[in-house]
Amino acid sequence: MVLRQRILTALVMAPLALLGLFGLSGALFALFTGAVLLVGAWEWANLAGFMRQAPRLAFVGFCAAAMVLLWGTGLVHQSWPLWLGMLGWLANLYWVVRYPHHNTQWQGRTTRLAMGLWVLLPCWVGFVQLRSDGAEWLLFVLLLVWVADIGAYFAGRAFGRRKLAVRVSPGKSWEGVYGGMLAVVLLAWGFAQWQGLAAADTLRLMALALPVVLISVLGDLFESMLKRQRGLKDSSHLLPGHGGVLDRIDSLTAAIPLFVLLRPWLG
Repeated sequence: MVLRQRILTALVMAPLALLGLFGLSGALFALFTGAVLLVGAWEWANLAGFMRQAPRLAFVGFCAAAMVLLWGTGLVHQSWPLWLGMLGWLANLYWVVRYPHHNTQWQGRTTRLAMGLWVLLPCWVGFVQLRSDGAEWLLFVLLLVWVADIGAYFAGRAFGRRKLAVRVSPGKSWEGVYGGMLAVVLLAWGFAQWQGLAAADTLRLMALALPVVLISVLGDLFESMLKRQRGLKDSSHLLPGHGGVLDRIDSLTAAIPLFVLLRPWLG
């Protein structure tokens, strides 16, 4: 039954997601990705400990107002929101590594809402900037996260011995991480051939893919940590068989901002 639900949901949602991501541009693309991340904000408020509708709607409204401000002032096209997001991810890394020893530092509901701001808003800014650079780079970073996940899954099942973060996500292993890294290096090489990149640019793209896949793993672990703290299996039940929106984009929330910051290195 669960597998059937997953397949049916994917058949409905995948075409809509592809149409929104690659069929839209400019303000319509910003509106589409903003709507997706606002659904994520609704779920995030629950992860923060707010179960009543009023405070959850208030958080969604605050995030929406921030997006309107960023778009209206043109700040959505600047890099400093992405750098702020990266500072936030440094804090997230510390808390994931130290979990559960320092969870008192962030278990307050207000602190967890602030986490949502530095995770969701920079991700939206990154999406907008990445799409403005061309659909091919958006495609690459999406493939990078998906291929890394697939490579990690199969490598972890075949070779997984050393646990990555047993207190946060017991199923993940270092061997899975290495398998994901190998998969994205091969992806980067293939993508570079498709784009006709020179040898030096191909090597840069392969090197750039590695930190992005590592931070995508952090994005997954960070959401797992928050769900574990709240005693939840999924961020919501919005997508039957798949959980919530955050369960689908947790890796992207970390990977998108970093990729956008590193992409100019490619020229």
